[in-house]
Amino acid sequence: MITFAFAVFFLIITPGPGVLSVAGVGSAFGFAPGARYIGGLFVGTNLVALAVVSGMAAVILANENIRAVLMVASMGYLIYLAYRIAFAGSRIGFSEAKKAPGFWSGIILQTVNPKAYAVNTALLTGFAFWPESLFVELVLKFLIMNMIWLPIHFIWLYAGMALHRLDLDPRVQRRINFAMAASLLAVVALAFFAQS
Repeated sequence: MITFAFAVFFLIITPGPGVLSVAGVGSAFGFAPGARYIGGLFVGTNLVALAVVSGMAAVILANENIRAVLMVASMGYLIYLAYRIAFAGSRIGFSEAKKAPGFWSGIILQTVNPKAYAVNTALLTGFAFWPESLFVELVLKFLIMNMIWLPIHFIWLYAGMALHRLDLDPRVQRRINFAMAASLLAVVALAFFAQS
């Protein structure tokens, strides 16, 4: 169970569309809109987890046309996010927008977020630790995942809020923006080559 908890921590804390956009909402709009957005991401990630557990994700993703549409949508979003980050100028550009994304935006993002499916599949189908009952193991996994997921996303929200308050040199901020954009483009490239 401890190994599972460490896996949850490391898989969730790594930058992906969810946590990067949470930091962006925190940077651009503050705590309250960020908390609402996290609420949507939370519901969305649990819907993805339920889809993985129920096998619905496997059935849907087995259809090549649906899989292609979801892949194009998620890659398009990640490329857009990378563009927004890279060309945010001298600001830290997690993913600032003119209007704060809300609860429903969080749900929608998670349903097209390839990292959400990959992480939930890896965590829920691996790391068996309760051989006596699959149901008990899944309930414990959901509890552990959510107990780790929530604080990590609030940490990213506070990171975005803190970066907004920093007065970094514009060149340093641009380098941070480009490094973050490059990491998102790497996710797109990996997803593309995994489909090939």
